[in-house]
Amino acid sequence: RGMRVAVVGAGVSGLTATKCCLDEGLEPTCFEQSQDIGGVWRYTEHIEAGRPSLYPSVISNTSKEMSAFSDFPFPEDFPVFLPNAQLLDYLRRYAEHFSLREHIKLGTTVVSIRKHPDFATTGQWNVVTEAGGKQTSHVFDAVMVCSGNFSEPSLPLHCFPGIERFRGQYFHSRQYKHPDVFQGKRVLVVGMGNSGVDIAVEASRVAAKVTISTTRGAWLLSRVFEHGYPWDMVLNTRLMTLIKTNLPRPLSWWLINYKVNQRFNHENYGLQPEKSCLVREPVLNDDLPSYILTGRITIKPGVKEFKDNSVVFHNCPEEEPIDIVVFCTGYNVSFPFLEESVVRVENKHASLYKYVFPTHLQKPTLAVLGLIKPLGGIMPVAEMQARWVSRVFKGRGANVSPAVSQNAAQTGHALFGLAFDEVLKTEWLVYLDTLASFIGAKPSVLGLLCTDPWLALTIFFGPCSPYQYRLGGPGRWEGARQAILTQWDRVLKPTRTRVPAGSSSSF
Repeated sequence: RGMRVAVVGAGVSGLTATKCCLDEGLEPTCFEQSQDIGGVWRYTEHIEAGRPSLYPSVISNTSKEMSAFSDFPFPEDFPVFLPNAQLLDYLRRYAEHFSLREHIKLGTTVVSIRKHPDFATTGQWNVVTEAGGKQTSHVFDAVMVCSGNFSEPSLPLHCFPGIERFRGQYFHSRQYKHPDVFQGKRVLVVGMGNSGVDIAVEASRVAAKVTISTTRGAWLLSRVFEHGYPWDMVLNTRLMTLIKTNLPRPLSWWLINYKVNQRFNHENYGLQPEKSCLVREPVLNDDLPSYILTGRITIKPGVKEFKDNSVVFHNCPEEEPIDIVVFCTGYNVSFPFLEESVVRVENKHASLYKYVFPTHLQKPTLAVLGLIKPLGGIMPVAEMQARWVSRVFKGRGANVSPAVSQNAAQTGHALFGLAFDEVLKTEWLVYLDTLASFIGAKPSVLGLLCTDPWLALTIFFGPCSPYQYRLGGPGRWEGARQAILTQWDRVLKPTRTRVPAGSSSSF
């Protein structure tokens, strides 16, 4: 009998976890509480408890070449940044291509995961699931938690004095679906993450007035970056990462400052983050600067207090009249089916070695996937975590004995901080390389320079597309080299739909 693995959730992480288990000869069973796969990318009009909720206009922040699973490129005619319906279509094709459906149990909720009585020797888990009102108990040799972190909204109303007397309407961004709720209203968006800016931009097309309140400011990146190329294909290269990670901190700060202020001066737009906010996640939006310029959106500091029909901001004496408040205040990390002793979450911190393994279990037979927000595509990261974890389960991976994990948890904070909320907490490419080196799949640029110089130069100077991690080692894919050398063709195919006479064919 093969090693039996329970996979919780059939979103991005759950699908790739199931596939990686099969690659290693393990026996995965994936439990999905809703009626279909896709997780956060499956749009439903109604909001389901315990499931992520999406608004219909959501588009991926990372380009298709940098978001693909490493052995399954996106179709060349798909747009460069993907509307949620097409990303879901891709996930369905992935499940189909690798025959994952037969390992997924839909409409099945994981109620609890507890250590088996002889866990110390076997590392096994008792898993209780529920389907159609009937509970079933199972014993699994290992568990992959792929339930995501967009289900439990964080709404700290106690941080907003006077909210109880506010007579207007307020709700968390998780409740948002369509902008018509803002028709003719004065809208306040609290928080300046990606959802906050998206909602503010949509609201401003129908609202009387839109204000974004931000305490810390944010860097703003556009999907359309230098020379019109996708931002992540320009910034997430081995050369750029080498520069960023080896510069002294002040120089690194200056470089980021210079890069992001090239398009527009953040200070002039009220967006400039304070220096301490170097670790804040940049916001991806193409419309915000022009909407600020045209007066559709105003940026204000943090909320001081709410009045009956208005709000007062810090350092702003006058009251601002408002009708609706949208709190874009993020999500809590929660694992309702796990005992607290398994994954400890305190102050939004989850104590996980390399963001994956709980640091105190006697046996590394439970892993959390996708609980990370790097500045780059999440799909290649979840996949790399799954490749590593499935090999650890099989006994082929890097050593993650409790002593090693404990030590790493204490010393690794500088590079792989354990705080869930400070983003840029890990450099996307450095993290991918680290996990790839654990399983022997990290590409050797110097080695390739001797055998395949053109590929070596493309890998070093070009975008770090995920196919690089299939060139060698376990899980090697024959099509990886070709996928790397044709990545720009797939970017240009959906945009170069009209080629003027006499234009060059190069990108």
